Amino acid sequence: MTELDIEPWPHDPGPPFERWPGLAPGIPVTDTGPSPDEAALDLLAGLVAKGPFGLYDCRLVLVPARRGSEAPASAGWSSQAPLPLLCALLRSWEDRFGAQVVALFGGELHVSVARPPVAGAHANLLALEHVLSTADNIVDDPPTPFPDYAADLAGRASWSFWWD
Repeated sequence: MTELDIEPWPHDPGPPFERWPGLAPGIPVTDTGPSPDEAALDLLAGLVAKGPFGLYDCRLVLVPARRGSEAPASAGWSSQAPLPLLCALLRSWEDRFGAQVVALFGGELHVSVARPPVAGAHANLLALEHVLSTADNIVDDPPTPFPDYAADLAGRASWSFWWD
């Protein structure tokens, strides 16, 4: 499952799947959790509060897109990300997890998540989808073993990706 130029992580047992298990099932919308807009505002506030390493010097940009998942392509965002694949993943995550693109800067993408997975098996499926994004922070640096990365996704209300 790894590309030829990507070394496997040391001591990483890899995903717990023999073959592609399919997409992680979506989390149903309820009245108890935050809405996608509320989750996006929470993430944005956190990024702004980080000061110079967050969105301190960034500017708001409006792009012609019906959905946030279309924003990277509509804005002409340029990074090492496979843009068509990434936009398809983002759209699917919008539908299944209430995910919204909150920030793009440099090679970084920050996504809020209104309905994150809560169980380990569910997080494993989603972690495999994150690997498909080819983001360097997932497949290259830091070398986080797959089980650790997947476990960290359970309940996490934001996902960050970066490409060199």
